[in-house]
Amino acid sequence: MANTPQKGVYRWIVFRKGKEWIAAALEFNIVQMADDPNIAYLEMQEAARGYIEAAQKFRGFRPQVINPVLNQKPDKEYEQLWNEARSAAQQRRPFPRNVLDFGVRNLAAV
Repeated sequence: MANTPQKGVYRWIVFRKGKEWIAAALEFNIVQMADDPNIAYLEMQEAARGYIEAAQKFRGFRPQVINPVLNQKPDKEYEQLWNEARSAAQQRRPFPRNVLDFGVRNLAAV
């Protein structure tokens, strides 16, 4: 199901790459980096919230103009890492070493 300004979900992940923590909102291609994973996560969620709110303010545009903004193709590396973390969680195995947390967030809850 495709995201619209009124409904949908986006996937997110927080992981370590080198000495930095990266938090990414996959469907929006929003990426935040920080020395602290909590800071990266909070900044990414704040950016995602602003992104969604901005998309909801567009009036008079056809859905085919606005909806692709909320349904971007994720970076392959981030999507693969998210899928590996989800698979591990479903099978009750540990996450990949560098993944702190991941999830799905409802656009309406933002």
